[in-house]
Amino acid sequence: MTPLVVSSILFGLFLLFILLRVPVAFALALACLPIFFLEPRLTPILLLQAMFKSYNAFVLLAVPFFLLAANLMNAAGITDRLIRLSRALVGHLPGGLGHVNVVVSMLFAGISGSSTADAAGIGSLIIPQMKKEGFTASFSVAVTACSSVMGVIIPPSILMIVWGGLMSVSIGGLFLAGVVPGILIGLAQLVTVYVYARRRGMGMHERATARELAKAIASAFLALLTPVIIVGGIVGGFFTPTEASVIAAIYALVLGLLVYRTLDLTKIGRIFYDTGRFAAIALFCIGTASAFGFILAYFKVPAALVAVVQAMDLGVTEMGLAVAIAFLVIGCFIDAIPAIVILGTVLLPVAQSVGMHPIHFAIIGIVSLAFGLVTPPYGLCLLIACSIGQISIRHAIRDVVILLLPMLGILILIVFFPSISLWLPRLLMPQFVN
Repeated sequence: MTPLVVSSILFGLFLLFILLRVPVAFALALACLPIFFLEPRLTPILLLQAMFKSYNAFVLLAVPFFLLAANLMNAAGITDRLIRLSRALVGHLPGGLGHVNVVVSMLFAGISGSSTADAAGIGSLIIPQMKKEGFTASFSVAVTACSSVMGVIIPPSILMIVWGGLMSVSIGGLFLAGVVPGILIGLAQLVTVYVYARRRGMGMHERATARELAKAIASAFLALLTPVIIVGGIVGGFFTPTEASVIAAIYALVLGLLVYRTLDLTKIGRIFYDTGRFAAIALFCIGTASAFGFILAYFKVPAALVAVVQAMDLGVTEMGLAVAIAFLVIGCFIDAIPAIVILGTVLLPVAQSVGMHPIHFAIIGIVSLAFGLVTPPYGLCLLIACSIGQISIRHAIRDVVILLLPMLGILILIVFFPSISLWLPRLLMPQFVN
């Protein structure tokens, strides 16, 4: 079978199963099965071998531990402290709580590494308050969902850990590369909220006093040390990303149990159960996606794509736009982690063939996949926010588009100007980022 035939069977069956509402992890495995029966050199047992081989990666232990750290932080009330700090910083601007929503998502992103934890933890607290302040339910939901995507862009990020582990890219370099794009996306959202509030005539709130600001900073200070410990430790070479995830979980547990004393054994048991459940789903997706990727590699689909791209004589910018579009489309249908395993590993040699830096390629892919968390039909963060706001997706989609357009503008800037993502890694980690 040719690479084109194999790709057509795999992706055609996968899309069919998705349309039939088969869970993504099972859809990936089922799409692989016909190839194993059609190709005499392959046997179905290789499907299981490919899955188990993908799990034999030390770096993947970071996924459950970062999820655990995020869940512990939420349950310990750290989100409340971050909201108070954000209110003291930007609450006085027109449409105060809209700005607070964006800023607290940026702060929480530096702690959790998970967009879904951001959407659930922050949304449950701030969406009802935004509706009381005069924001429509749809805009409240849209701001919460769109700001939560920064959870996987601003370091630490679970997606960056998975990406770096699968494609042998410096995870410390990826963390640093996500800082500037994450801040730019946050600023774009702040400007959008400001324009919305001014057009709606929302008044300004009283500015926090210096004493109130100092108290808010002191209250959230220990939580804000989390990204410093994690990113600083990885970049400085003190520990690996997996070790960093364990340290983050232990630090969150100590804050909740001994410092803030907002956790008890009952809560901790529930947190461990939820973390194990969600981590199992994510890791099972990695296994079936790895089997999918194994077939693509076996039939030399990436090599065929490289030959096509070389014949087209594309440059770095054109390739970057193609990568962004590909990840934006696939992010609408499946979770980011299996998308990285399937599409990222296929497109990496294609991107390298035109001279694109692996970290620049990674940031384009991760930012594009992050936007998929708010685009139907998958849009997991949008689904969570709509559930909290008690509205349907179709009622929220217009305001999501309003916020998403300037975010797409930042993505285009990242494609056209690689230095946006590469400047900080080259400054702080030149030995790993040439």
